[in-house]
Amino acid sequence: MTGIALIGWGGIAQAVAEVFARHSRLAELSAVLVRPGRLAAIPTVATIEDLLARRPRLVVETAGQAAVAEFGPAVLAAGVDFMAVSVGALADADLHARLEAAARGGGARLILPAGAIGGIDALSAMALAGLSRVVYRSRKPPAAWRGSPAEALVDLDQLQHAACFYRGTARAAARDYPKNANVAATVALAGLGFEATEVELIADPAAPGNCHEITAEGVSGTMTIQLTGVPSASNPKTSMLTALSVARALLALDGPVVV
Repeated sequence: MTGIALIGWGGIAQAVAEVFARHSRLAELSAVLVRPGRLAAIPTVATIEDLLARRPRLVVETAGQAAVAEFGPAVLAAGVDFMAVSVGALADADLHARLEAAARGGGARLILPAGAIGGIDALSAMALAGLSRVVYRSRKPPAAWRGSPAEALVDLDQLQHAACFYRGTARAAARDYPKNANVAATVALAGLGFEATEVELIADPAAPGNCHEITAEGVSGTMTIQLTGVPSASNPKTSMLTALSVARALLALDGPVVV
């Protein structure tokens, strides 16, 4: 098996390709699954069967939670590693179970990148000794929440001050805000799980970018991670760091030193 295949050719996939091109490694991106007629910087295919026929070593989903459900099980069952950028899809317990079963049956791995947040390595390490509480807060400009249920909860156009419009579990956050709360799912999977991880979603006209915060308490200590990401130029709902996180993970696949 050779090469890395992509599903979707939106902002994240294009940013990953740009990074690979800067490192003179664009040829390693062997194919991308896109809608017929869509142009891309790498060879395109129209079906998952055509994508798998190219025998990629890894398939990377960059097309949203629905694409994880549609293509993930088939890729894993074929024995090909699958990187799901839309981690929030795993808030669906049935899909999560199907992906794990397909990975075990195919002898493949389901890979989840850190995405727009840091500290996931420390959080998962803390979980080994035991965690008592994990809180994830997402604070973004009002425009980032347009097209989500937040529109019915706060007046995003007239908002003058920060408004916390959601407090609840990571599972509900990832389910109800699929384009905004993938980080909530990543934090949940690294730590206390979907039901025990507390999530707060905030619209703030003064937010300097997409602000993420993790607070964790456990046997091994306490941790607070704060990160302000520059929104993606193509999609304000996600951070530029999301694509860079994916690119870094892919570039490290063959690196002599992996950090």
